[in-house]
Amino acid sequence: MDPIRESLLKKSKASKLEMRGKIITYFCIGLIVAIVLAIFYFVASKGLATFFTDKVSIKDFLLGKSWNPGTLDKTGKPEVGALPMIAGSFFVTFLSALIATPFAIGTAIFMVEISPNKGSRILQPVTELLVGIPSVVYGFIGLSVVVPFVRSIFGGTGFGILSGTFVLFVMILPTVTSMTVDTLKSVPRYYREASLALGATRWQTIYKVILRAATPGIMTAVVFGMARAFGEALAVQMVIGNASLMPSSLITPSSTLTSILTMGIGNTVMGSLENNALWSLALILLLMSLFFNMVVRVIGKRGALK
Repeated sequence: MDPIRESLLKKSKASKLEMRGKIITYFCIGLIVAIVLAIFYFVASKGLATFFTDKVSIKDFLLGKSWNPGTLDKTGKPEVGALPMIAGSFFVTFLSALIATPFAIGTAIFMVEISPNKGSRILQPVTELLVGIPSVVYGFIGLSVVVPFVRSIFGGTGFGILSGTFVLFVMILPTVTSMTVDTLKSVPRYYREASLALGATRWQTIYKVILRAATPGIMTAVVFGMARAFGEALAVQMVIGNASLMPSSLITPSSTLTSILTMGIGNTVMGSLENNALWSLALILLLMSLFFNMVVRVIGKRGALK
């Protein structure tokens, strides 16, 4: 073959490096997908064993109010009602998000619109510090400060949904705040300039223009915060009381899916009804995480369309 033609057809070093990079990239993507599918299969196979192997009714599991897998009720059915834990998880999640959202939006507005210099110099390090604090530290603070505070102000034992809400509020606040800050910074500058040029005040610009333009991103931040709150285990377990009872008030001991899981998963035998029921709770958590991700994607698509 002609040496010139051979040199032209020969792959260059850059093309070989590019091909090698593609192979590594596709391998990593495939590995991640395989790990995710393996996790889904493992949790689903364990969680569905409660219904297919132990013959527990899905309706009784989701709507039952008594959780004591080791005993049978009067009809001979196992007491594996997960409704108290599901209700407790949703209560602390929505209440903590409801409290954290105004604080996060106000902090983000101050950091981006009111005083960017002081915000980045003071509030940014504080927010990053809150993110880095371990869950067990939040739990100890809640046990030492929040529980006595709730007991002295509202009565009761101090353990309950209200204490869990206060702890989760502090835990999800930096997440919602950071994402809200990024959302406000992504609003085009000409939105502000056009609003001010039309005679709007700074607060009118923030409320009528900037916040409305950033609504999809703020909603995404809130959903991410709710996902963090829904899956939090250790800190909530230390302050909620861990009573497998339907929540009758915000100051009575209650439980969440994660608190029951962390307490019971190490004290059961693999393959037993008690263990399978706990895996069913884990399956509910996994499905809820999927639900939160789907909500984020829907909000993101609607925001992109606007």
